[in-house]
Amino acid sequence: MPTSLRLRAVTLTAMAVVLSWSAAGCGSEAKGKNKDLTTQKLDWKDCPPPSASEGGGPAPSPLPNGTRWQCATMKAPLDWGDPKGDTIDIALIRARSSGGRDRRIGSLVFNFGGPGGSGVKGLPAFADDFTTLRTRYDLVSFDPRGVGRSAGVECEDDEELDEYFQQDQTPDDTSERTELLNSTKTFNAACEDNSGKTLPHVGTPDAARDLDLMREVLGDDKLHYFGISYGTELGGVYAHLFPKNVGRAVFDAVVDPTQTPEQSSLGQAKGFQLALDNFAEDCVSKAEECPVGDTAQDVKNRITTLLDDLDRKPIPGVFPRDLTESAATTGIAQALYSKDLWPYLTEGLQQAYDGDGRLLMLLADSMNGRNENGEYSNLAAANVSISCADDKQRYTTKDVEAKQGEFRAASPVFGDWLAWSMLTCTDWAVAGASDHPDVSAPGSAPILVIGNTGDPATPYEGARKMVGALGAGVGVEVTYKGQGHGAYGSGNGCVKAAVDGYLLTGKVPKSGTICS
Repeated sequence: MPTSLRLRAVTLTAMAVVLSWSAAGCGSEAKGKNKDLTTQKLDWKDCPPPSASEGGGPAPSPLPNGTRWQCATMKAPLDWGDPKGDTIDIALIRARSSGGRDRRIGSLVFNFGGPGGSGVKGLPAFADDFTTLRTRYDLVSFDPRGVGRSAGVECEDDEELDEYFQQDQTPDDTSERTELLNSTKTFNAACEDNSGKTLPHVGTPDAARDLDLMREVLGDDKLHYFGISYGTELGGVYAHLFPKNVGRAVFDAVVDPTQTPEQSSLGQAKGFQLALDNFAEDCVSKAEECPVGDTAQDVKNRITTLLDDLDRKPIPGVFPRDLTESAATTGIAQALYSKDLWPYLTEGLQQAYDGDGRLLMLLADSMNGRNENGEYSNLAAANVSISCADDKQRYTTKDVEAKQGEFRAASPVFGDWLAWSMLTCTDWAVAGASDHPDVSAPGSAPILVIGNTGDPATPYEGARKMVGALGAGVGVEVTYKGQGHGAYGSGNGCVKAAVDGYLLTGKVPKSGTICS
């Protein structure tokens, strides 16, 4: 993945963007001092179209029963260390419960991952998955601080980002290494120049405190929460800070909270290689001939050869850009997030072998937050800013070079790419908070923790590590034997029954439940 996106848990809305392309007042920083923010009243109104920083596009369409999406702005302290100081606006979206006042439990708050994904844009895109849950909850999501319309971090402009994502992210010599380092420094300096006041205050603990304020402002005694991907880390930090305020919570596509960024990147190299192995095996197992290889190993060998060729000579992509090795690797990784995208990966590879890089580049664009008009959301800026605010480690080229052999052994395709992504926070303006997040939550209500055995971005082992880190009697482990990033949206009936049973009725499934 590009150096600006850590693969820590990329927002799921990218999948919807790719599928749509292939088939075819919410607020910022506010001035002034705050009073008691827990007593503020939200002014819910029809939602405007998503802003450019949220990814653009039309205003969300009403749900099938006619329910309209509503948006509001919640004020939160810019600095939670100075809660009476300056405020920022947190953009919210909701769809009211469909089951009537007597059946309504409260609000169910979603975070779809990233860090850097807009929940204001993401929730409507996936609302169909949560129709059953809406019978008893208002569905609510938000742009976390630093994201979209919530004091969104600004770094480079669209033209600069095009160049940034085209660079060689797996340098082979001193000159290419220097170019990569200089590009990273330039990007990070742009973040400081354009968003310096905000950067110290976009960490996950700050967002967790926003969640608790949100709970109070929404009128809920407990926070009922559905976290996906990075959203599981945010939920874990919330449970650590406010264990007594946790209601019914689900973590899906679980981040390992015990790992350093280096360990996480190495785990993802293994995870994406496993997903690529599964894609290759699936392609050659079908009755019809696999169009991108005769055997699973042949599929992978041809991909490696393609990337080597693109490193030497890119091919035409989305005009006027060429498909580089880095863009192709990004596109392949994006397609491995969901088995639904595997046919697009097959087609994209076929096209690339014939000298046409457009589809692989569209897949890469979706991961990088670029729309068909050439406009970028602030996904990359927010991803870097939140990650670097959280992570204490600052790696050097010597650190990367010392680990390259281990990364390459983990994945011939993604190893170098993920090893060099460790330099993301080099020369970042703000010191990172910790080696890894603290999610210990003694006294919390049970939290469903769902691990997917074929998950490329948040490998399956992270779910068990999260259960252990939450502490005895808190984490309830559920295993899904499937493919892709996340389990609930897969359509698996066993996973859906476990999650719906807990969120709707409070029935806690047996820890160790296995769904296949």
